[in-house]
Amino acid sequence: MLTQMIESYKGVSDVFFVVDRPPQVEAFGELRPVKLTPFISRLYPFHTECIALNLLQNSARLMHSLFQYGSCDLSYAVPRKARFRVNIFSQRGHYSIVMRKLENRVPTIEELQLPEIFEKIAEERTGIVLFTGATGTGKSTSLAALIDHINERKPIHIITLEDPIEYDHRHKKATIDQRELGLDFDTYASGLRAALRQAPKVILVGEIRDKETALAALRAAETGHLVLSTVHTIDAGQTVNRIIGMFQPEEEREIRMRLSDSMRWVVSQRLLPKIGAGRHAVFEIMQNNLRVQELVLNGETADKTLYHIITDGEGLGMQTFETDLLRAFRQKLITEQTALSYSVHRAVMRQKIDQVKSSRGEKTTDIEDLSLDREYGKY
Repeated sequence: MLTQMIESYKGVSDVFFVVDRPPQVEAFGELRPVKLTPFISRLYPFHTECIALNLLQNSARLMHSLFQYGSCDLSYAVPRKARFRVNIFSQRGHYSIVMRKLENRVPTIEELQLPEIFEKIAEERTGIVLFTGATGTGKSTSLAALIDHINERKPIHIITLEDPIEYDHRHKKATIDQRELGLDFDTYASGLRAALRQAPKVILVGEIRDKETALAALRAAETGHLVLSTVHTIDAGQTVNRIIGMFQPEEEREIRMRLSDSMRWVVSQRLLPKIGAGRHAVFEIMQNNLRVQELVLNGETADKTLYHIITDGEGLGMQTFETDLLRAFRQKLITEQTALSYSVHRAVMRQKIDQVKSSRGEKTTDIEDLSLDREYGKY
């Protein structure tokens, strides 16, 4: 069934089993039904439950998580075909399954056409580098490319803590140990504490989702490790606020000080529909400097924001989403409507798009045939 589904369209990224819908795949960002053999016009609760039980493979831990908390994460492989990151969850008393198709080979920075500044990020030796964005925006893929870049160039020990393991990294110049949540460690916080005794230089943490993990990541960064992780936020400002918001008000000052010292980069990314087919990634990139440290310590104000600092620092490798959106529009990778809809500051974006269109000799307005009313006010 899975083989038929992933081969049904080009660009399949996800597989969906939802009650009262046919089996579906997401291809280039759009859900499409799949005609299986034998044909299934719509799934019943019995179907999704059978699929879920087959994926769980009698794992007591996963079954407990599903029954106790209403969802569970796991990995699944079709030999010689594909690997999947799977989430099974309960909705209206039935099970739904979403399976993210994983690439068998780790992509490189060059293949993904990531910004050149990624190579500079890979040279960091200590501190925290955070990748942010909504689910499905490619954070894990970008991190995998970054790890592979380090793996190619540095003879060091790298430990990854993942839920589940998505990319299978091979030993190159570096030695890599990949640990999976639930199989090799019980929580990110405990996995991080254990990693400090395992002599790594780089630690990848799948996600900072709670106070304990944030504290362990800060401690690792402060003791000379490079920590790479993800946070589910949409930009740099939200990322700082999300981490600080994990702590009690009386702890805020201390955490602001520690975060301002340990944070190195915040990379936010989004996937946009590409002209023709496929998707294109755009990035907001913030590097820590004295001005960023000041706002992390004291908080943003109306006239002092991280967005303004990123805008001013574009000559140093920083960039806003608007800059990258405009570059993609100029290169005709995305449409004008896509650039505007994904922009945070649309008025500024509209002005810059009009400048690009004007330089191409294209119209910037639909208003035509205007003339001066010379009779106005005579009567």
